[in-house]
Amino acid sequence: MPADNMSADKLSPPENPLRARAAAVRENAHAPYSKFKVGAAIRAASGTVYVGCNVENVAYPEGTCAEAGAIAAMVAAGETQLTEAYVIADCPAPVPPCGGCRQKLKEFGATDVSVTLATTDGVEQTTTIGDLLPGAFDAGYMERS
Repeated sequence: MPADNMSADKLSPPENPLRARAAAVRENAHAPYSKFKVGAAIRAASGTVYVGCNVENVAYPEGTCAEAGAIAAMVAAGETQLTEAYVIADCPAPVPPCGGCRQKLKEFGATDVSVTLATTDGVEQTTTIGDLLPGAFDAGYMERS
């Protein structure tokens, strides 16, 4: 069920280029324990699209989320600003990023950056980083007077 700050749409056919990239990389996810594969695609300020998939580890807290993998690829390429994100999973309703990934998205994207959450059968919800993480902790809190 969509939250109040999200809109849900059924796509026919999926045309978002980030969707195609996220869906493709999702197939590479390493999820032998949960069987819950997730793919993410982010567009950097340059227009380049970076992708990531979840990578589980038998020591569960040591896994990596799809969003974190895409952000790491962006940073490894020398970019530090994202302008759009897309996350896809095979579930009954679009799944939002975990709390840690919400903070990671905020680190590299403005509060008005669009984040699309999707299911593999075409249901989408669109929100923003600011709606996903209201009251975000940011560098401003680190400043000393």
